[in-house]
Order: sequence, then C-alpha cells, then structure tokens
Amino acid sequence: QVQLVESGGGLVQAGGSLRLSCAASGGTFSSYIMGWFRQAPGKEREFVGFITWIGGSTYASSVKGRFTLSRDNAKNSVYLQMNSLKPEDTGVYYCAATAGRRTSTTGNDYAYWGQGTQVTVSS
Repeated sequence: QVQLVESGGGLVQAGGSLRLSCAASGGTFSSYIMGWFRQAPGKEREFVGFITWIGGSTYASSVKGRFTLSRDNAKNSVYLQMNSLKPEDTGVYYCAATAGRRTSTTGNDYAYWGQGTQVTVSS
C-alpha cells in the first residue's frame, strides 16, 4: 500500500512562493506517475500537474510558467515549486500517485492520495 504525505503549505502573500513536498512510502516510487491536484472552497478538485517516472511534466494552463514539478526518486519524494502565487491559487493541495503507464489529468485515474496541505494566498 502506498502512503503519501504532503507538507509545505501555509499562508503567503500574492506574488510569493511556496514549495510543497510529497513523501511516499510503500510501493515502487520510481515507477509511479505523480500528480498534484487542488481544491478551493466550494469548487471541484482540479488538476495542477503531473510528473512521470523519468521526469517529464505537464501543467494546467492556469499554473504553467509559475509552478514547477520535480522528483527525487532516491528520496521517494516529489516537489511542487509554486512561484508568483495568486489568491486564486488558494486551496488544499493533494499529491496523488498512479502505477499505470498512461499519464492522466483526471483524479479518478490516480489510486493513491495524500491527506492534503492547505495553501492560502492573501491579496
């Protein structure tokens, strides 16, 4: 069973930066596609980005150019560097993993989820 634990959330002013981390245990981390999703109050969960086992990444248009994904397979960890944050980036950020070989922007395709970490961007 894969367990994911996010950290690094917090309160930041607009224009600031945060770095989220997701530590994985169980399974074979290096073979997983790791995704990030977020959910704002009263809104549906939305895709943020994913990174493949070899480091290729894709981002939602709303965060492209501001957010960067990276992973360290030796540390079983994935990171989401968030720059130029906006109030609309506020929400709970979730790390997710899938052992499948097909990349996906759909949450239902990810079998494993963390508990989430709150990100609040003040204007």
